[in-house]
Amino acid sequence: MTFLPPAARAEYLDLDGGRVRVLHSGPAGAPPLLLVHGGSNDNATISWYRLFEEFGADHRVIAPDLPGFGGTEGIDPPGGPVAQADFLSRVLTGFGVERAVVAGVSMGGDVAMNLALRHPELVRGLVLIAPGGLVERVGNRFTHKAAWWSARMPDGILFPIVALANRFVGLALRAVVHDVSTMPPEVVAEFRREALRPGAARGYMRYNQATLGPHGMRNNLLPVVDRITAPTLFFHGERDPMVPLEGSRRAVRSMPNARLVTVADCGHWAQLEAHERFVEEVRSFLSDLRG
Repeated sequence: MTFLPPAARAEYLDLDGGRVRVLHSGPAGAPPLLLVHGGSNDNATISWYRLFEEFGADHRVIAPDLPGFGGTEGIDPPGGPVAQADFLSRVLTGFGVERAVVAGVSMGGDVAMNLALRHPELVRGLVLIAPGGLVERVGNRFTHKAAWWSARMPDGILFPIVALANRFVGLALRAVVHDVSTMPPEVVAEFRREALRPGAARGYMRYNQATLGPHGMRNNLLPVVDRITAPTLFFHGERDPMVPLEGSRRAVRSMPNARLVTVADCGHWAQLEAHERFVEEVRSFLSDLRG
């Protein structure tokens, strides 16, 4: 992979027997901002394309490709959000970061919350964009059971099905984004490249296999989300077709130091679709953290 977002630099961190591709920007001594991308055919370039230049002026921005995504190589996808959170803790250690504000979108939001629960000393604050991990099941009991059975398919059947589905990139993008015209063309092109990459979405498939139980979600954090004490900003599109807004609402009501911003006429990739509003809210949040 050679395509880079504006102001981003790429380097590789030797970890867990492989190489983690990490995009970063900003001065080494600035406050760290860790960005955790989502699932499906996402990677750090796609989710955070517009943020390296925006926040690199006054933050040390660090955005790894999780195992099974993007340019990270030689590491088996760890599966569920707990294992991925522990992986991120090792990434932070590898970069000499003692504490960071952590932003995560979708699956990455689930991972970020688990990082705050398992390694609270590492997390100064959370920015959660349509985070996963806040639903009891996928839809109704019938759709959930169908999703569970799909995730249980043998790799020899599941991977070819996913590879075939990934060829219909335009349909997949329109299923996630409320208004595709809000997306930078470079992001659309990278989404297409990632979808057609050999082994694409393997990390997300392992995540689904780890989190989908026969009767409900194994990664449902609603019963324990009140244990997260780090200041938290939720940012959620009101037209999100993937992650129900109600999960973010319920979490905010339970957490001791959280607030929710919702955006009308906005889908799942709210940080891209409502970029200006997102930057405004995050800058206000970061300013409050600095006191």
